[in-house]
Amino acid sequence: MKQMALDIGLAPVPTLANFIDVGNEAVVEHLRLWAGNPLRSPVPTLVWGESGSGKTHLLHAVREALREQGARVGWMDASLRHPGEFDEQWQVVLLDDVQLYTAEQQAAAFNWFVHAQAPAHGPARWVLATADRPPADLKLREDLRTRLGWGHVFQLQALGEAERRAVLRRAADERGVFLGDEVMDFMLTRFTRDLSSLMMLLDQLDAYALRTQRAITIPLIKSMLENE
Repeated sequence: MKQMALDIGLAPVPTLANFIDVGNEAVVEHLRLWAGNPLRSPVPTLVWGESGSGKTHLLHAVREALREQGARVGWMDASLRHPGEFDEQWQVVLLDDVQLYTAEQQAAAFNWFVHAQAPAHGPARWVLATADRPPADLKLREDLRTRLGWGHVFQLQALGEAERRAVLRRAADERGVFLGDEVMDFMLTRFTRDLSSLMMLLDQLDAYALRTQRAITIPLIKSMLENE
C-alpha cells in the first residue's frame, strides 16, 4: 500500500493577479473592473479561446473576487448535470465552457440569463460566460447563442513559449518546488502543452516528489510514469 504524503503542496487559488495576462491585458482589465465594482454594468461578457488558454482560471478568479466581497454567485459548468432554478439572491451568473452544455443545461443557462437580465426584483445582473469559439460558431440553441454574443466579447490569446514557461515557473515557486530548465524542457516537449494539463502534471509531480522524498528531475518524472 502506498503511503500518502500529508504535506502535499496546494495549488494556488486562481486570481486575476496570478494570471499571466500577456496579450490579454484588455480582457483581464475588463474583468477586474467588473468584478470589483458592485455598480457594474449588467451588459453580459463572453470570453472565448482555445483549450488551455486560461478561460476557467479567469472565471474562478472572478468568482473568488466576488465571494470576497460577500456577493452570491450562480455557477454552471458541464459537471452540473441538473441545474436548479435561478436564485434571486445571485448578484452575478457565471457560465463555464458553454459549448459543452447538454440540452438540459442549455435550457437552464437560458433561464438564468433571462432572469439575470430582467429579474423579478432588483437591478439586472451581470452574466459572464466562457467558450472555446466565438458566439457565431457555438452549437447551442439559438436564443441562448445570440444572447451570449450581444454584449462584450473577448478572444483570449494562448500564451507563447516564454509566457508558458513563466506560468510554470511561478506555479512551481508558489508550491516551493524547483523546476530546472532541463525538467521544463522535458515537460514541454513530452507532454500536452496546454496550461491546464501542465498544471495537473505539476500537481502530480509535486505530490510524487513529496511521497518519495526526491527532487523533481527527469528520472523522477520517468519513475512516476512507470509507477503511477
